[in-house]
Amino acid sequence: MDLPRAAGVPLVLVYPARETEPEHEKQILMRLGERLAALLRGEFGGLYQQQDYGSRPRYLIPTDTLIGLQQANHLGVYSDADLFGGVAPFSFMPTKAITHALHGPQAWAPPGWSRDFSAAVHDSVLPGYTVFNIDDARLAGARLLQHGSARIKPVHATAGRGQQRVSTVAELESALRDMDTTRLADCGLVIEENLVDVITYSVGQVRVAGMVASYVGTQRLTQDNQGEWVYGGSDLVVVRGGYDALMTLNLEDPFKVAVAKARIYDAAADRCFPDFFASRRNYDVASGRNDSGQFRCGVLEQSWRTGGASSAEVAALEAFAADPALQVVKAATIELFGTDAPAPAGAIQTYNGSDPQIGQLRKYVKVETYGHH
Repeated sequence: MDLPRAAGVPLVLVYPARETEPEHEKQILMRLGERLAALLRGEFGGLYQQQDYGSRPRYLIPTDTLIGLQQANHLGVYSDADLFGGVAPFSFMPTKAITHALHGPQAWAPPGWSRDFSAAVHDSVLPGYTVFNIDDARLAGARLLQHGSARIKPVHATAGRGQQRVSTVAELESALRDMDTTRLADCGLVIEENLVDVITYSVGQVRVAGMVASYVGTQRLTQDNQGEWVYGGSDLVVVRGGYDALMTLNLEDPFKVAVAKARIYDAAADRCFPDFFASRRNYDVASGRNDSGQFRCGVLEQSWRTGGASSAEVAALEAFAADPALQVVKAATIELFGTDAPAPAGAIQTYNGSDPQIGQLRKYVKVETYGHH
């Protein structure tokens, strides 16, 4: 239920919704909070504190999707106008666990699991299964391996970390051997067809201060300080308005397909999960070829919280707010490890330092005019 917001200048606060936050993400979120406060014509109040904020309206930037309306309402969040992120009714919902169906009617799933959602997105995701115990993982994995190699994906891992490729039942057993069964039952595990020559698209939409912006683009990979290939940023085309406005652009066919699949996933979430809402919606869509050379394209996962593309999303909103006639821009986020060189001219630096967990990292965002090529 949407309740009327209290009158007055909103107090914008970063809400720590996870047990730990990487140092670089804390700093990025603080900068993001300042920029969102300016768009909202509000005041940035830093980190949310356990105190009485009275009747003053609040706008939260949670570090993760908020779980349950009760928690959201307690924090002063009643609709997507009250936060940059989302509210989901179940803890498994904001993870990649919901992307795939169970392997059969006897497979176990937690309360709130929606078979209707799985059916609705079946043709918009890659072949794969979600499992919540070792026995189901063995059955689902063996079924996928009949058609080629598979990828085992922890549902809470980000930036591509923690995944394993398996080609045989023996490799599957080895990967499952050290699995934390309690965490598996709580969170789930995705087993998905493995692809090569992968291109990952970003599709999304943000709603802030009465503005709506929608986008599509591609992600790039970079090597982190341990030499692992991880998310390195996104190159986006951002339009003022909804997905229909985005589709009026002269997009190449692969981008149109990515948007279409993400829209199906997005609409199914709204339809199948009551009490879900989000002002920041981002979908990773991958295309590539399986072991048989067949082309595949499907949504990998969703993000209903601040993410790697959020700095670009907000930069695009800033451009639209500054120029009411502006309808479309290019926005890019860049993440580089192992360098402390300054951001190039015209870029907005969001982080440059040494994170205790991941080492030296530099992040910046660029906004440019959009032109047809």
